[in-house]
Amino acid sequence: MVSRILPRKTRVFIDGEAGTTGLGIRQRLEALPDPCPIECLKIHPGLRKDPEARFAMMEQADITVLCLPDDAAREAVALGKGSGTRFLDASTAHRVSKGWVYGLPELESGQPERIRHARHVSNPGCYATGAIALLRPLVQAGVLPAEAAVSINAVSGYSGGGRKMIEAHARDDGPAFKLYGLDLQHKHLPEITQYSGLAHQPLFVPSVGHFPQGMIVSIPLHLVHLPGCPSVSDLRRILQEAYPDETPDGAESAVRVIQADETGTELLADSLAGDDRMELRVHGHGGQAVLTARLDNLGKGASGAAVRNLLLMSGQPLPPLAG
Repeated sequence: MVSRILPRKTRVFIDGEAGTTGLGIRQRLEALPDPCPIECLKIHPGLRKDPEARFAMMEQADITVLCLPDDAAREAVALGKGSGTRFLDASTAHRVSKGWVYGLPELESGQPERIRHARHVSNPGCYATGAIALLRPLVQAGVLPAEAAVSINAVSGYSGGGRKMIEAHARDDGPAFKLYGLDLQHKHLPEITQYSGLAHQPLFVPSVGHFPQGMIVSIPLHLVHLPGCPSVSDLRRILQEAYPDETPDGAESAVRVIQADETGTELLADSLAGDDRMELRVHGHGGQAVLTARLDNLGKGASGAAVRNLLLMSGQPLPPLAG
């Protein structure tokens, strides 16, 4: 009897796995169907901040996932230089850096292959994922001029704000709703501008609501001021052409464009909590439109997107989406 030699699993080290994104990545990896193609390496809890121990883990890992603050992520990349590991960075540190591939597979044709072969991949920001998905196809189609003055509003669940914000909202007296980033310098703006194709930074006003997970990114447009005065149907068609229901290899797409009869006049921000999909809509009336992207800030906006990128980097087929 000849035994079959199974391929070696991809070894992954999550540097910063104790945080919200790191925990979400590990949970999703553990939920992958057997035989799981990925092996998660574990560092002793007491050595999580020890440079020598972390470097030793990077030497063993095929891919190191960085779930760290920006400065710590940059330090980790410098630490891991020479280890041979590839990096997937979930922080903001490298999203517009030269030599890093932007980890949004739906960005354009060929992006999944770029992610698959890259040594350095940056996981997109949650707000940026929704904004870029809505804006980029319209800019590329010439319907939305790159020079246009664009405003973006967004609301997220409080789980994206880290431990202190989670603790504040877990109490009964947590704030119901809060605007923030009113200095208009939110850290997602550089990637939104670069990958949407806009010539200037949009005006972006984020907010946090008193619910754990979920997100809506919304972009208002005056259609009569756009070239050719496009209709709501024109905008929806452009998005549908950009995001087919299946990927080229037959996997379910993580982005779905909702049809007109499914849109309605209300939208709840937390309906996709626990889901790794994103829904795009075009709402409109009387020469005006509002583009919306609904997603889970911890799913397609963070951990779920990271796991899809890990599988691409590992050369693995994409499993059914969580949700």
